[in-house]
Amino acid sequence: MPVSVSAMFIPVHDADAALEKVRASGAEVLQEPADQPWGVRGCALRDPSGNFVRIQQSS
Repeated sequence: MPVSVSAMFIPVHDADAALEKVRASGAEVLQEPADQPWGVRGCALRDPSGNFVRIQQSS
């Protein structure tokens, strides 16, 4: 059976504030906001439909 992987990347100005909004809507937080070695602050979640979403703070 083929494996299908889908993800959505959403650029935001404030990853921490964006995560709190989606957390309140029932999303499952997979990774709290963190600064990545390549210079991006981001977090990951799974929405109520099961989709993987990555929020990345834009400069």
